[in-house]
Amino acid sequence: MQKKGTKTLPKDEFFKKIEQLKIALTFDDVRLKSGYSKVMPEQVNLESKFSKNTPLKIPITSAAMDTVTEHKMGIGMALLGGLGVIHRNMTPEEQASRVARVKYFLNGVVEKPICVGENQSIEEILKMKEEKDFSFSTFPVINDDSRLVGVLSRNDFDFCKDYSVKAKDAMSKNIIAAPKNTGLKKAYDIMVKNKKKVLPLIDKERRIKGMYVFKDAQRIIMKNPAGYNTDENGQLVAAAAIGVNDFERVEFLVQKKVNVVVIDTAHADTKSVIDTLKTIKKNYDVDVVVGNVSEKEAVRRLAKAGADGIKVGQGPGSICTTRVVAGIGSPQVSAVYKCSQVADKYNIPICADGGLKYSGDISIAIGAGASNVMMGGMLSGTKEAPGDVIFKNGRQWKQYRGMGSISAMEEHKSSRERYNQVSSDEKGLIAEGVEGLKPYKGRLNEVMLQYVSGLKKGMGYVGAENIEELQNKADFIRISTAGKEESHPHNVLITREPPNYTIDR
Repeated sequence: MQKKGTKTLPKDEFFKKIEQLKIALTFDDVRLKSGYSKVMPEQVNLESKFSKNTPLKIPITSAAMDTVTEHKMGIGMALLGGLGVIHRNMTPEEQASRVARVKYFLNGVVEKPICVGENQSIEEILKMKEEKDFSFSTFPVINDDSRLVGVLSRNDFDFCKDYSVKAKDAMSKNIIAAPKNTGLKKAYDIMVKNKKKVLPLIDKERRIKGMYVFKDAQRIIMKNPAGYNTDENGQLVAAAAIGVNDFERVEFLVQKKVNVVVIDTAHADTKSVIDTLKTIKKNYDVDVVVGNVSEKEAVRRLAKAGADGIKVGQGPGSICTTRVVAGIGSPQVSAVYKCSQVADKYNIPICADGGLKYSGDISIAIGAGASNVMMGGMLSGTKEAPGDVIFKNGRQWKQYRGMGSISAMEEHKSSRERYNQVSSDEKGLIAEGVEGLKPYKGRLNEVMLQYVSGLKKGMGYVGAENIEELQNKADFIRISTAGKEESHPHNVLITREPPNYTIDR
């Protein structure tokens, strides 16, 4: 097997010829060559990395955009094996709280469980649950001395006929608790033996010091059969975007155990970004992914400065106007290939950020050298994306806007910082993005099924059993305009739109 970064790969000759012609290519310009295969699509391994120490069960991440990724998308992506990067168009405290909701959605041990008072009414507790959007329904009940007296579970809520009753009258009093230092395996055994779904941890005075949840303990004991993207503590992996010299934000995020921070700028090959990267790596034990760039030397400088991952893509996004406004940028497939050539030498994962329209583009991006792809528009229409569903022209839509759009920069300083326009007043803002609507697509898991299945099929055609083999075996052909048209359905009136292909292209 040829090793990436050490020997000539099949695709190298193709890109060498393209570079000699001073041409750069994007997704619609190329297709992967099929090859002899012993690999069935369902047999492939999709594990990869977002950064040196940040794993991915599937090589897909969601963009740090305010119409794409907050905690619901972060949770949804991690449950499916990917990763969501929570945007920074909010205060550091607000962003950190959203990271915490991802981190504590699943727990080996809940260090600070949400407790309720025995004299609170069921109505008050349900109202609190709704207001704070808690995804769980189990609460330890404590008395006025903060001692454990019972547990409220989903069953207790479901079978409560009068919401005015107090917690002490509805709770389960036959509880099993364990000492505060009880380990995971012991806690799991106790819950199995007593058929309990939660195990409060208490001190000698019966004050709550933590809590185990059975489904989370079982997932860790069983080696994560659900395929969630979790860290060594059994928590969902979470990422968050930061700006240049945004150290206060980093402090808040690290306190909430964020796995990776992403220095999120339109142009990362700058002294200010490199200085920020060096400072974070010196002062914090956290992975740092840096973006965005599109040239080899930019990758080299960031790698030497300590980057744990690099995002590639300047202007390929469907709502980005950077290339036509500023006249810069490289078509995405060529950018990913040339940047990965340098990143491979430093063992740094490349994230192909932007330009994807179909699931086949994922296969192309990874074949060109990316370790993962980042999606914005392809996820913006899902239920988990921020924003309400809008009804227009007989169809459901969700808002989608670029972080460099006028509205985003008017509303948020972070967006102005991303595009180096902090000092501009509203009349002087120069847009590098647009805003619009995306068709509502439904639940994230249904949409991601199509994307992941498309990638698996692409790997099957190439004969790649895993992501590294796809990077190593991939070879390309350049297609003409006629070839592009031939790739799509043609000479037919489509009467039923499939879930993995949109007619409006």
